[in-house]
Amino acid sequence: MASSVLALNSLGGGSDSKNEIGSGSDDWWTVYPEQSSAAASGVEHPQWVLDALERKPVVIYVHKGCGYCRPQTEAMAEVVSDCGDQFTYFDISAGGSDSKAEEALRAYDPNGGVSYVPLTAIVTLAPDSKGKVRVIWHSTEEVTGKAWIEEYVQDAVSYHNQNSGNWTKSEA
Repeated sequence: MASSVLALNSLGGGSDSKNEIGSGSDDWWTVYPEQSSAAASGVEHPQWVLDALERKPVVIYVHKGCGYCRPQTEAMAEVVSDCGDQFTYFDISAGGSDSKAEEALRAYDPNGGVSYVPLTAIVTLAPDSKGKVRVIWHSTEEVTGKAWIEEYVQDAVSYHNQNSGNWTKSEA
Protein backbone atom coordinates (compact mmCIF):
# COMPACT_ATOMS: atom_id res chain seq x y z
CA MET A 1 0.00 0.00 0.00
CA ALA A 2 2.85 2.40 0.72
CA SER A 3 3.97 2.31 -2.91
CA SER A 4 0.50 3.28 -4.14
CA VAL A 5 0.40 6.15 -1.64
CA LEU A 6 3.77 7.35 -2.92
CA ALA A 7 2.64 6.95 -6.52
CA LEU A 8 -0.54 8.93 -5.91
CA ASN A 9 1.33 11.80 -4.28
CA SER A 10 4.15 11.84 -6.82
CA LEU A 11 1.72 12.36 -9.70
CA GLY A 12 0.71 15.85 -8.65
CA GLY A 13 -1.80 14.71 -6.09
CA GLY A 14 -1.14 17.60 -3.81
CA SER A 15 2.41 18.49 -2.96
CA ASP A 16 1.11 21.04 -0.46
CA SER A 17 -1.12 18.47 1.23
CA LYS A 18 -0.61 17.46 4.83
CA ASN A 19 -2.39 14.10 4.55
CA GLU A 20 -1.49 11.27 2.21
CA ILE A 21 -3.74 9.16 0.06
CA GLY A 22 -4.11 5.65 1.44
CA SER A 23 -6.33 3.53 3.67
CA GLY A 24 -5.27 4.67 7.14
CA SER A 25 -7.52 6.55 9.52
CA ASP A 26 -5.97 9.96 8.72
CA ASP A 27 -5.47 9.41 4.99
CA TRP A 28 -7.48 10.60 2.02
CA TRP A 29 -9.41 7.59 0.70
CA THR A 30 -10.34 6.30 -2.76
CA VAL A 31 -12.13 3.27 -1.26
CA TYR A 32 -13.48 2.61 2.22
CA PRO A 33 -10.65 2.80 4.79
CA GLU A 34 -9.18 0.06 6.98
CA GLN A 35 -11.51 0.79 9.92
CA SER A 36 -14.67 0.39 7.81
CA SER A 37 -16.74 -2.78 7.71
CA ALA A 38 -16.62 -2.24 3.92
CA ALA A 39 -12.80 -1.79 3.84
CA ALA A 40 -11.29 -1.64 0.33
CA SER A 41 -14.74 -1.51 -1.33
CA GLY A 42 -15.54 1.20 -3.82
CA VAL A 43 -17.66 4.20 -2.86
CA GLU A 44 -20.83 5.16 -4.69
CA HIS A 45 -20.59 8.95 -4.64
CA PRO A 46 -23.95 10.76 -4.79
CA GLN A 47 -24.59 12.54 -8.08
CA TRP A 48 -25.00 15.92 -6.35
CA VAL A 49 -21.47 15.55 -4.94
CA LEU A 50 -20.01 14.68 -8.36
CA ASP A 51 -21.83 17.64 -9.92
CA ALA A 52 -20.44 20.02 -7.29
CA LEU A 53 -16.90 18.62 -7.70
CA GLU A 54 -16.81 20.01 -11.22
CA ARG A 55 -16.42 23.48 -9.69
CA LYS A 56 -14.82 23.13 -6.25
CA PRO A 57 -14.01 20.61 -3.53
CA VAL A 58 -17.02 19.63 -1.43
CA VAL A 59 -17.61 19.81 2.31
CA ILE A 60 -20.61 17.92 3.67
CA TYR A 61 -21.82 18.36 7.22
CA VAL A 62 -24.69 16.14 8.38
CA HIS A 63 -25.87 16.90 11.91
CA LYS A 64 -28.71 17.38 14.33
CA GLY A 65 -29.33 20.39 16.53
CA CYS A 66 -28.16 18.44 19.58
CA GLY A 67 -25.64 19.42 22.23
CA TYR A 68 -23.12 16.83 21.03
CA CYS A 69 -23.07 18.33 17.53
CA ARG A 70 -22.91 21.96 18.71
CA PRO A 71 -19.06 22.31 18.91
CA GLN A 72 -18.65 20.86 15.40
CA THR A 73 -21.46 23.05 14.10
CA GLU A 74 -19.71 26.12 15.52
CA ALA A 75 -16.35 25.03 14.07
CA MET A 76 -17.96 24.47 10.64
CA ALA A 77 -19.55 27.92 10.79
CA GLU A 78 -16.15 29.50 11.47
CA VAL A 79 -14.48 27.64 8.59
CA VAL A 80 -17.31 28.54 6.21
CA SER A 81 -17.04 32.18 7.31
CA ASP A 82 -13.24 32.18 6.88
CA CYS A 83 -12.87 30.34 3.57
CA GLY A 84 -16.27 29.09 2.38
CA ASP A 85 -15.74 30.61 -1.06
CA GLN A 86 -13.10 27.93 -1.74
CA PHE A 87 -15.48 24.95 -1.51
CA THR A 88 -19.09 23.93 -2.04
CA TYR A 89 -20.74 23.46 1.34
CA PHE A 90 -23.70 21.21 2.11
CA ASP A 91 -25.12 21.82 5.60
CA ILE A 92 -27.61 18.98 5.99
CA SER A 93 -29.98 18.26 8.85
CA ALA A 94 -30.08 14.59 9.83
CA GLY A 95 -33.40 15.06 11.56
CA GLY A 96 -35.48 15.98 8.55
CA SER A 97 -36.61 14.60 5.26
CA ASP A 98 -33.60 15.68 3.18
CA SER A 99 -32.57 12.64 1.11
CA LYS A 100 -29.06 14.05 0.91
CA ALA A 101 -28.55 13.22 4.60
CA GLU A 102 -29.15 9.50 4.01
CA GLU A 103 -27.07 9.51 0.81
CA ALA A 104 -24.14 11.24 2.52
CA LEU A 105 -24.28 8.98 5.58
CA ARG A 106 -24.42 5.87 3.36
CA ALA A 107 -21.55 7.00 1.11
CA TYR A 108 -19.18 8.65 3.58
CA ASP A 109 -19.53 6.83 6.90
CA PRO A 110 -15.87 6.04 7.65
CA ASN A 111 -16.69 2.99 9.79
CA GLY A 112 -19.59 1.35 7.98
CA GLY A 113 -22.54 -0.09 9.82
CA VAL A 114 -24.64 2.29 11.89
CA SER A 115 -24.12 5.95 10.93
CA TYR A 116 -23.77 8.64 13.56
CA VAL A 117 -23.78 12.41 13.50
CA PRO A 118 -22.12 14.73 13.23
CA LEU A 119 -20.68 13.47 9.94
CA THR A 120 -18.11 15.76 8.39
CA ALA A 121 -17.01 14.66 4.90
CA ILE A 122 -14.59 16.44 2.60
CA VAL A 123 -14.44 15.33 -1.05
CA THR A 124 -11.95 16.35 -3.73
CA LEU A 125 -9.93 15.04 -6.70
CA ALA A 126 -6.47 13.44 -7.05
CA PRO A 127 -4.70 11.10 -9.48
CA ASP A 128 -4.50 7.37 -8.88
CA SER A 129 -1.31 5.33 -9.32
CA LYS A 130 -1.83 5.37 -13.11
CA GLY A 131 -2.30 9.14 -13.23
CA LYS A 132 -6.08 9.02 -13.76
CA VAL A 133 -7.83 11.66 -11.64
CA ARG A 134 -10.29 10.11 -9.19
CA VAL A 135 -12.58 11.25 -6.41
CA ILE A 136 -10.92 11.10 -2.97
CA TRP A 137 -12.54 11.78 0.39
CA HIS A 138 -12.05 11.88 4.12
CA SER A 139 -14.70 11.86 6.81
CA THR A 140 -15.32 11.53 10.52
CA GLU A 141 -18.21 11.14 12.90
CA GLU A 142 -16.27 12.82 15.69
CA VAL A 143 -16.30 16.38 16.94
CA THR A 144 -12.93 17.47 15.54
CA GLY A 145 -12.79 21.23 15.91
CA LYS A 146 -11.80 23.98 13.53
CA ALA A 147 -8.11 23.08 13.04
CA TRP A 148 -8.91 19.58 11.75
CA ILE A 149 -11.55 20.90 9.35
CA GLU A 150 -9.21 23.63 8.07
CA GLU A 151 -6.38 21.14 7.50
CA TYR A 152 -8.51 18.85 5.34
CA VAL A 153 -10.15 21.77 3.53
CA GLN A 154 -6.71 23.19 2.67
CA ASP A 155 -5.65 19.77 1.36
CA ALA A 156 -8.89 19.47 -0.62
CA VAL A 157 -8.44 22.86 -2.25
CA SER A 158 -4.81 22.06 -3.15
CA TYR A 159 -5.73 18.68 -4.65
CA HIS A 160 -8.71 20.12 -6.54
CA ASN A 161 -6.74 23.06 -7.97
CA GLN A 162 -4.05 20.71 -9.25
CA ASN A 163 -6.33 18.02 -10.66
CA SER A 164 -9.81 19.27 -11.60
CA GLY A 165 -8.79 20.09 -15.17
CA ASN A 166 -7.91 16.43 -15.77
CA TRP A 167 -11.03 14.87 -14.30
CA THR A 168 -13.79 13.18 -16.27
CA LYS A 169 -16.96 13.02 -14.17
CA SER A 170 -18.43 10.21 -16.24
CA GLU A 171 -15.62 7.93 -15.07
CA ALA A 172 -16.12 8.68 -11.35
